[in-house]
Amino acid sequence: MMLRKDSVNFTIRQPKVLHPIDNEDLRLLILENISQEAVTAFRAQGFHVDHSTKAMSEDELVAKIGSYHAIGIRSKTKITERVLKAASKLLVIGCFCIGTNQVDLLSAAKAGIPVFNSPFSNSRSVAELVISEVIALSRQYFQRAFEMKTGTWNKQSKGCWEVRGKTLGIVGYGHIGSQLSVLSEALGMRVLFYDVLNLMPLGSARQVESLSALLSESDFVTLHVPELPETMNMISTEQLTQMKKGSYLINNARGKCVDIPALVEALKSGHLAGAAIDVYPAEPGANGAPFDDQLNAWSTSLRSLPNVILTPHIGGSTEEAQRMIGVEVSSALIRYLNYGSTLGAVNFPEVDLRAITLEEPNHIRVCYVHNNIPGVLRQVNEVLSPFNVEKQYTDSKGEIAYLMADIADVSGRDVNALRDQISKTSANILTRLLV
Repeated sequence: MMLRKDSVNFTIRQPKVLHPIDNEDLRLLILENISQEAVTAFRAQGFHVDHSTKAMSEDELVAKIGSYHAIGIRSKTKITERVLKAASKLLVIGCFCIGTNQVDLLSAAKAGIPVFNSPFSNSRSVAELVISEVIALSRQYFQRAFEMKTGTWNKQSKGCWEVRGKTLGIVGYGHIGSQLSVLSEALGMRVLFYDVLNLMPLGSARQVESLSALLSESDFVTLHVPELPETMNMISTEQLTQMKKGSYLINNARGKCVDIPALVEALKSGHLAGAAIDVYPAEPGANGAPFDDQLNAWSTSLRSLPNVILTPHIGGSTEEAQRMIGVEVSSALIRYLNYGSTLGAVNFPEVDLRAITLEEPNHIRVCYVHNNIPGVLRQVNEVLSPFNVEKQYTDSKGEIAYLMADIADVSGRDVNALRDQISKTSANILTRLLV
């Protein structure tokens, strides 16, 4: 049976873009050369965007942040408690990278500011960099390439190995570690991994019970862990001694995970055959800045070693990764600014409601961030009781709670009164009304 083209009507309910009731234009500060696609996405929403390729110091941020409602950063800009105190209008922070340790997450949450990141988008880029470093270290071709550029022909096979049949030890079997596991096995490598959680291995990878067991069995050790108190200097003299003589260390995770002076000593003594380092305890804030001024004496030691590959934190620096990160984080910020959704926030309760549609006039969305103490919902619901509450959802995370509610048939004269009454509740941190 054939249907006439006009026999079925499909109605597509378009989501309504919400705006603050005071209708103040939203201003965004985007730093550190974040993907232009993210900037374009923000401007398409009508946001005012100031875009810079450089990071900002704490003093610079304190001077400028007060006029912005959102900020996008990568890893070099630090959002400290002092910066947050100066950010009188700030609603949301976007970290266009995996990590969020450059942001004081607790202070941001206490100020009612959710923080979003992109934990998975550059996984493939980092994994491919590690594979290239494993091969480069094993074949010493970065040394041969440098010698050729200085006019020296030095063809040799001593100390050069195939990676096939060698053991790769992965510390941290998350999204990067697991992708790396698959790529390594495709090269014929044996894969071990250590993680604080019991995880299902991919392929023929095997989880070991301790870090020391992984270190003693691996020809290559690669780190893929976050910066936490327990991962600070997790590779120091004791751990380097446990590694096999002639093995290699790769760190594309966080700079403070490796004790650099201890690593230098292990390399100079010949216990380690080489290393590849992409992250450092302190890093310059912009391209072209001196490396030595940031890291002082031991950076010179690293640079003087011929069997060390040094790269300037480029693990996620591919066109594909930056495009995906730009799309993911900008989408999260837009959802929060336009609809109040906190799905994916790292420091905040994750709350969301179905979007208000164009067919629903006189609807108000209440976005209420408050201290997580008893009796708050009773106070808020008393304020909302004269209205038709169509949807309401609340959740908490630690000391912070977040409530979203959609209120129907709210007249224009009720809007400001509604906001004022909710803002005056005893636990209020931030109240936004979107229309």
